[in-house]
Amino acid sequence: MKRLVMAILAVLTSLFATDALARQAPPASYYDLKAPDAWSGGVKMVDIDTPKGKFRVWTKRVGSNPKLKVLLLHGGPGATHDYFEPFDSYFPAQGIEYIYYDQLGSGRSDKPTDTSLWTIDRFVDEVEQVRKALDLGPENFCVLGHSWGGVLAIEYALKHQANLKCVVISNMMASIPAYNDYATKVLMPQMDPAQLAKVKALEAAGKTSDPDYMGTLIPMHYEKHILRRPADQWPEPVTHSFAQLNGELYTLIQGPSELGASGLLLNWDRFADLKRITVPTLVIGARYDTMDPAYMEKMSKELPKGRYLYMANGSHMSMYDDQAAYFTGLTAFLKGLN
Repeated sequence: MKRLVMAILAVLTSLFATDALARQAPPASYYDLKAPDAWSGGVKMVDIDTPKGKFRVWTKRVGSNPKLKVLLLHGGPGATHDYFEPFDSYFPAQGIEYIYYDQLGSGRSDKPTDTSLWTIDRFVDEVEQVRKALDLGPENFCVLGHSWGGVLAIEYALKHQANLKCVVISNMMASIPAYNDYATKVLMPQMDPAQLAKVKALEAAGKTSDPDYMGTLIPMHYEKHILRRPADQWPEPVTHSFAQLNGELYTLIQGPSELGASGLLLNWDRFADLKRITVPTLVIGARYDTMDPAYMEKMSKELPKGRYLYMANGSHMSMYDDQAAYFTGLTAFLKGLN
């Protein structure tokens, strides 16, 4: 009984502490009305050079902090920045500057149709061009990559580490073969065999656009491992981001769903290279995620300056279904850099 009471008190303390973080007023310097993009609310369209010509990507700065600027790398690929909107409730109070960004092919950014553009190396180069355009550097520049954005964060750090202050890898394993192995050996055996067989049959027949495909996957998999609420209760930033998903881009790189990966990422594996990332790096894992939390803890131990944040009640969208713990741990890491 005593342990139960102590556990409840610990949860309440965390919730009250996080609520205090959210309600705290940011410093006056956080609102820089003299910044060149202030007149547009922090929005800046960035020109991107690619092998197929010039395009533009959308960014939006929130706040001003010369010592800490976090570029948010959304998942998908092909989703949008919108599902990061809970950050509005927490980062300003801590004086953390953060930058929304729709990757090429997503959201408010240009959407070229040439599929040769959809490679990891080209996306990494895009992030570097965004960094230069926004004048970010090692004295202040952090990347936070969620899901596919975590792949991008790892690859960017391996190529452009000298430009970084820190990295956050949220809900993404460093190996797609390991991710698929976890899905096959741990997640799929928990599913209804008949429902799983239906999903696999539709995939084999190339009928992933059939309403039955997602109609089966959402209650069976997404509501348990993507965001742990009934789908009709998912918050608007999430449903909007999913509704705007660039399906062609997503399917080409990830595959048709979150039930493992089968696209161009199929053989991607950077676990052995994590030791080369020497800047402070936070790895965020979750108990109910599609990603193996034990594996993600191992990732943090491979990183020379790695730390691990575990979401006991979270899934793939831990910034929603374990929000208090997510933002308490994340802001503590970021604030600790200074």
